[in-house]
Order: sequence, then C-alpha cells, then structure tokens
Amino acid sequence: MKPLVAIVGKPNVGKSTLFNRLSDTTKAIVIDQPGATRDRNYGESSWNGQYFRIVDTGGFELLSKETILEQMRNQATLAIEEAQAIIFLMDGTTGITPSDEEIADLLRRTNKPVFYVVNKIDGPRQEAAALDFYRLGIERIHTVSSQHGLGVGDLMDDVVAVLPGSEEEEDHGDRIRIAVTGRPNVGKSSLVNALLGYERTIVNIEPGTTRDPIDTPFDVGNRRYTLIDTAGIRKKSRVSMKLERYSVVGVLKTLERCDVALVLIDAESGVTDQDAKIAGLAYERGVATVIIINKWDLVEKDNSTLGVYVKHVRENLKFLGFAPIITTSALTKQRVPKIFGIIDGVYEQYTRRVSTADFNKALAEFTSRKPLSRHRGKPNSIPYGAQTSVRPPTFVLFAREPSAVHFSYRRYLSNRIRETFGFDQVPVRLVLRKKGGKE
Repeated sequence: MKPLVAIVGKPNVGKSTLFNRLSDTTKAIVIDQPGATRDRNYGESSWNGQYFRIVDTGGFELLSKETILEQMRNQATLAIEEAQAIIFLMDGTTGITPSDEEIADLLRRTNKPVFYVVNKIDGPRQEAAALDFYRLGIERIHTVSSQHGLGVGDLMDDVVAVLPGSEEEEDHGDRIRIAVTGRPNVGKSSLVNALLGYERTIVNIEPGTTRDPIDTPFDVGNRRYTLIDTAGIRKKSRVSMKLERYSVVGVLKTLERCDVALVLIDAESGVTDQDAKIAGLAYERGVATVIIINKWDLVEKDNSTLGVYVKHVRENLKFLGFAPIITTSALTKQRVPKIFGIIDGVYEQYTRRVSTADFNKALAEFTSRKPLSRHRGKPNSIPYGAQTSVRPPTFVLFAREPSAVHFSYRRYLSNRIRETFGFDQVPVRLVLRKKGGKE
C-alpha cells in the first residue's frame, strides 16, 4: 500500500486547502469557519514520481472536553498512528497558540518524521512573523501558502524524501465504489463502521456530524471496494449554514463518482419527502441503488410487518421499483454482512455487456411481438440498436421517427430488456436516435 501523509493542526489553519492542493481535488470542504472538517478524509497524491496517500483530519483541540471535539481529536490521533509522515500545520496570521504548543508536545513523542509548517505566509512581511514559531523548539520550519501554492514545492520535496518507495498502484477500475447516503441521522456513519468492522467515522446523535465525503478502500474476500460516507442532505429550508450547502454539493459529487448508492431510510419514520428527493438524485445520475431500511431493531413486528414496509417503500419510490430492499440494524449489525452480496449482484448487472448480435435478435422479437404505431400514416420501426456503455447499461435504438415513439412503448422495451438480459436490479437507459441521423 502507498505510504500515508497526515495533515494535522488546530481548526481553521488551512488543512483542507492544503489537502485539496496536494490531492488535486476539491473534495474537502474549505470554508472560513473552524471545525469544517471532522472526520479523516483520504486522497491520492504524487510528487516527483513518488506516489502516496494523504489524509486531512478534523481540527485538533487537545484541551476541549466537548464530545464532538474529543471525537475529532481521536480521529486525528488515529491518522497520526497510521501515517508514515506528518505535516503539522499552523497559522502564521495568529501566531503560536496554546493548542499549537500542546500538539507540538504530542508530536515530539512520536518516532515519525514531522514537518512543522506555518501556513498563510503570502509574502516577505509574513515570513518575518513566522520566525516566532521557532519558540516551539523546532529545528526547521517550512513556510507556505496553501491557497496560492507558495513554498509547497519545497515542503513536498522534503516530505517525499522520507517516505518509503512506492509505485503508482494499478487502476482501481475493479474496485466497487459505494456511497452511503440519506437524510441526517439515519445511521449512515454507524453503517459504515458496521460494514468495515471498526470505528472509521464519527458517530454522534447530533444531525449533520459527517460533512466531507469520506473514502475508505477495503477488501472482503477477493472483492475490492471503496466505501464513501456522505453528509446527510437536509431540506432546503433547513440548509441555513453555508457549511451545510457545501456538504450537499459534496453529496452530489459523490453520487456522480460512485457505482452503487446505499440509500438509508429510517425504519421508525418511514419514507419521507426528503428520502424520495435523495433517492431521486441517485436515479437521475444513473447510479445503481440499494434501499436499506435501517434501525429495524426498533420496529415492533408481526408476520406482516416486512411486507407492509416493502409496499410502503415501493409506493413512495416508484421510480426505483428495480432497486433491492434490505432491512438492517447498523447498531446490532443485523443482516449487515448480507449487504455485500446484494452489492456484488447489483454491480454485476451494472457493468454487464450484451453483444450487438444478441441484442438485435431480441429487439426484432420485441418489435415483432408489439409493433410500433404508425406515424402520419406511415409505418414506424426500430430496425437495430446496440449497447453503448455500462454504469448504467445504456442502449441506443435507431428508429425511423424517434419522436413518435411513445413513452409507454419505451417503457415496454425497457421492461423486455430487463427480463431478457437480467437487468432487473439496475437502471437501464434507452436513447432513441433517428436512423441515419442524430437523436
């Protein structure tokens, strides 16, 4: 595995900005508000041919006794334990703080390379102010501007020099990317921890605890996955904080880069309008979806309970009629291992290809069994088509008059394709184009 570099420091010193620059991404939330990043957030990076992973951590408040800040501190401590090198980021505009002194004292007790970095140094005037940080008893201080990139090159030259050698890993195309999404406080982080078998993310009763999308690669048997825990999407009327708006954008980006979305629904409250909106976002983006009714242990049950719940979900999420449904309890881990089998089955369909010959043979049978209606007194037809892509399975059909193909007929074709080629658990897209022309 690639070596890991951890970025630690007190809140609002620019850790997420540096993470985004080094990982060439805007996945981490960057906002002028302390504590925006809470969980560990992993990314891929390289410098001068050296490949490594980088982890952004929540703000490090060693003296705080607040529960959420204690959990943030624990996440940062875990990152330090995992890392092969540590970047300790401080704020050059505020000078040394008691938190900086406490963190520096903690890092002195590690046997790992630590790079002491003063951020927000945008010019010579700030360079002079950074000299005060030598009072921490540090032999060398790097001065950088994470926002503008000043000094970052010199820092990373030194960082990669102490990392163990690593070559770029093979393409992760065979790694199934799973997004865990849903309303705030439906148990997303608890499910992530249950799936992984250890406490990967913060679990707190305060809604909205998770803000950044959190990526965790892991293996189960011979299958490779990347699990993404996302921030809960609130109703627009409740997205009053600027920070929450960034989180929603992160969820949308996560859905666009995942293969399978686990949409969690609270068993006690049932499907809400917001659940339907979240599921709709996954559907619109063509993501394979598994509906998970979580907190099933809290529901009083009889012989008809499961059937009633499934019917309720199907009626309220009709557009996801193909999506598998499973009841679970992330807290007790009830049926959690079975989720992997469902994911594997859905992913196999999501990436399945049908040969052009087989598809056209079936298409001829479909249109023969139920011919298209005439258009302006002339026969309409779909003589041929082909599967053009996967994730989701997409089929292009060439018709004499595409605009005259009614929605109900498109649905008929979609259903026959699902039945014939085994796409009963994933979205299927049909694109109608004019024979010999454009769509």
